[in-house]
Amino acid sequence: MNSENKQSTAALTLAAIGVVYGDIGTSPLYTLRECLSGEFGFGIEQQSVFGFLSLIFWLLVIVVSLKYISYVMRADNAGEGGILTLMSLAGRNTHATATALVLILGLVGGSFFFGEVVITPAMSVLSAIEGLEIAAPSLDVFIVPISIVVLTLLFVIQKHGTGLVGKLFAPVMLLWFILLAVFGINGIIKNPEVLQALNPWYALQFFLHYKTISFFALGSVVLAITGVEALYADMGHFGKLPIRIAWMLVVLPSLVLNYFGQGALLLKHPEAIKNPFFLLAPDWALIPMLILATLATVIASQAVISGVFSLTRQAVRLGYLPPMRIIHTSENESGQIYIPVVNWLLYTAVVLVIVSFKHSSNLAAAYGIAVTGTMVLTTLLSCTVARKNWHWSLFSVVPLCIFLLCIDVPLFSANLVKILSGGWLPLSLALVMFIIMTTWKSERFRALRKMHEHGNSLEAMISSLEKHPPVRVSGTAVYMTRVKNIIPFALLHNLKHNKVLHERVVLLTLRTEDAPYVHNVHRVSIEQLSPTFWRVVASYGWREIPNMEDIFHRCGLEGLNCRMMETSFFMSNESLVLGKRPWYLRLRGKLFLLLQRNALRAPDQFEIPPNRVIQLGTQVEI
Repeated sequence: MNSENKQSTAALTLAAIGVVYGDIGTSPLYTLRECLSGEFGFGIEQQSVFGFLSLIFWLLVIVVSLKYISYVMRADNAGEGGILTLMSLAGRNTHATATALVLILGLVGGSFFFGEVVITPAMSVLSAIEGLEIAAPSLDVFIVPISIVVLTLLFVIQKHGTGLVGKLFAPVMLLWFILLAVFGINGIIKNPEVLQALNPWYALQFFLHYKTISFFALGSVVLAITGVEALYADMGHFGKLPIRIAWMLVVLPSLVLNYFGQGALLLKHPEAIKNPFFLLAPDWALIPMLILATLATVIASQAVISGVFSLTRQAVRLGYLPPMRIIHTSENESGQIYIPVVNWLLYTAVVLVIVSFKHSSNLAAAYGIAVTGTMVLTTLLSCTVARKNWHWSLFSVVPLCIFLLCIDVPLFSANLVKILSGGWLPLSLALVMFIIMTTWKSERFRALRKMHEHGNSLEAMISSLEKHPPVRVSGTAVYMTRVKNIIPFALLHNLKHNKVLHERVVLLTLRTEDAPYVHNVHRVSIEQLSPTFWRVVASYGWREIPNMEDIFHRCGLEGLNCRMMETSFFMSNESLVLGKRPWYLRLRGKLFLLLQRNALRAPDQFEIPPNRVIQLGTQVEI
C-alpha cells in the first residue's frame, strides 16, 4: 500500500469513527445502568455485575466483530450495504416464491429501521442531557426542554447539509472514545478483579444462577449493540477496510474499557447506579463530559437521520415509496442529501416521543425490538446470499445460520416483553411504514397494468403514423413512458384531441437498475424506431436521481441532439378512481390515492422547466 492509499485509508477511518459509530459509541451512557437499575430484581453484587459485563463483551465480539464486521459486510452491491441492498442481493438467483419471501423480509427490515430511527435521537440526547441531574439536581426539570432545543437545532440545520458539521464529527468522536477508554482504565485500576468478567463462564453462570429472569434481562443487554446496522448501511460511504480498522483499533477497546470501568465503580460504590457513566468521570470532568456527551449524541442522531434519508431514497428509486423532493446538499458527495418531508415528519415524531416518555429509562423499554428484529432478518438474508450468490455449501450455511439465530432470536424474544411498556411504539411505526411501502408498490402496479391494458401495438402504430401522418409541427416531443414497448397515454390523447404530431418524437423510459450506480457508458441507450421516432432508455442506480439535462447531454453524445427550450414534454396526468372492492382493499386504495396526490410530479422530479411541459389528463379506475 503506497503512502497516498495509507493517507486515504487513515482519513476514511477517522471519518468512520465520526459517523458510523455514533450510535453504538454512545451506548455506555445508559446500557449498564439499565441492566442493573433494579427492574429485573438484580442487586449490585459481583455475580450480576460480572454476568452483565461478560454478556456485553461477548455480544460485542460475536454480533459486531464476527457477524457484521467479518461476515455480513462481505455482502455488498457495488460497495453499498444496508438491509434493502441485502434484499436485492438475496432476491437474485431464487425462484418466484423465494423472491417474494425475500422481498417481504427486506421490507420488514427496512420498516424496522424507520421504527428505530424515531427512538434513537430521543434516547441518545435525553441520556446525555440527564447528566444535569448529577451536576445540578435542581435543573432536572429542564432536561426535556433542553433536549427538544438541541434536537430542534439539529433538524433545522439539515437543509444546509452536513458537510461543514461533518468535519467536526470525527475529532469530537475520536476525543469521545479516547475519554471513554481513559476513564474506564482509571476505574479498572481501582478494582482490577473486574477483568475476570472477560471469561465467558461468567455469562453462562449468569443464566444458570438467575434462570428465567436472566432471559428477560437480555432486553437491556442488547442496548450495548444498538446502531450495529450502521456498520453495514454506511459501508458505501467509507468502504469496508476503514470501518473494520476503526472498530478493532479504537471503538471496541474503548467501549469494553468503559463498560468494565463502570462495573468496577459499581462494585465499590453501588450507589453510583444512579448514573455510573458520569460518576465514573472525576468531579472536575463532569461538566466537560456533559457537553461532550451532548455533542456525541447529536452526532449519533445525525448519523441515523442521514441513514433514514438514504433508505428513503433507495425505497423511492426501487418503487416502494412515492416520489418526493430530494435535495443534494453537496456538489461532490452524492450521499449527502436532504428530504424535507422526511426531516420534519421525523422531527415531529421525535419531539412527541420525548414529551411522552420524558426519561431515557422509559425509552429504554421501547428500544431494542426494532434492532433485534432487523438482526434476525439480516441473518436470514445474508445466509441466503451466502448460499445462492457465493455458492457456499449447505454444510457451511446451515450451521452458521443456526449459530447466528441462536443469538438473534433470544435477543428478539427477550425484547418482545417490552411491547406493553413502550415497545409498541417502534413496532407500530414499522407496521405503518410496511403498509405504506407495500400499498404503494402493489397499487401502483395495479394502476399501470390497468392503464396499459388497451393492447395496442407500438410498432404497428408507429408504422401507421409514418405511412399516413397527421399534421406535423416543428420541434421535438418527448413522451415519458414507464414501459418501453407500450404506447404512452399522452401520445394517444395528443393524437385524439390535437390531431398533430411533432416532426421528431422521442419515447423516453427511465429505468432503475438493481445496482446503486450505473456507469455513464451504460447510462443511455438510443434506438431509432422509424424516420421520426426514437426510443431512449436512461438507466440509473437506486442511489442516483435522474436529471433531464444530463439525459439530453448523453443523447447528444450519441448523435441525438435535443435542446431543452426546443422540446415539449408530454405527460399523462392520471386521475385515479376506485372501482368496486372489498372494504379492506378499499382502505388500501384510499391510502394509495392519498399518497398519489402528494407525490412529487414528474416535471419537478426530473427538473424539467414548467413551460416545456404539457400534461394530458385521463381517468383510470383501479
